[in-house]
Order: sequence, then structure tokens, then C-alpha cells
Amino acid sequence: MNVSLNSESALIEPYLVAVVVVEDELVRGSETQLLAELLPRIRKESLALDLSGVERIDAAGIAALIELYCAAGGAGTEFSVVAPSTHVRDLLRLVGLESILVADGQPRVATSAGCLACPAA
Repeated sequence: MNVSLNSESALIEPYLVAVVVVEDELVRGSETQLLAELLPRIRKESLALDLSGVERIDAAGIAALIELYCAAGGAGTEFSVVAPSTHVRDLLRLVGLESILVADGQPRVATSAGCLACPAA
């Protein structure tokens, strides 16, 4: 399964971040494409992932979000999830990550505190 990524810069007050729209599903097998494309970027620029088009996400997809968050914290950039679909928001809430990853109006400042040196997935 391929993950469709579209990118644009957007002003999320007071930050200018690249918003990457993720479409389809974020499940085992598709998370590797997401990480391959976004890990190099998150080390150089702040990113917000628009997950409004994602209806399926599993543990591998959630682990990829954690890995991006930790990479941003280590690089001093910002990472957040914006406009998650209801299903994605519910799952992030269930695993205790909604308040950490979901930005309602502004990007989250990622910190490396609590992030391990090894990948999440």
C-alpha cells in the first residue's frame, strides 16, 4: 500500500510549517514510505501532518508518528498532527497520545524527553 503525501507551507499562528497531507491508510507496510520521506525533512524543518484523509491506522502507523515526534525533538524542530479523522483521533486518545501529538491551532513543540534512541517501529 502506498501512502499519498501532498505538501504545502501554511501559517499556523504564529508558526510557518510545512503541512503534509496523508491520504489512504497508515498501517504496517505503508509506514516505511512515510518515514523514508518525512524523517529527512523533520530534521530540517517543522512539519504538521494532516491526517483528515486517514481512516485506517494501526500500531505501526502510531509508532511512525512517535518516531517522527522524537526525531523532531532531537532536531529542535516542531511536529504535530492536525485535523485527524475521527477514527485517528479516537485511537490517539485511547493510547494517550492525543494531547501530545494533536495540535488544535498550533504545532506542538517536540521534545526528546521520553524518546528512546531506537526507532518506535
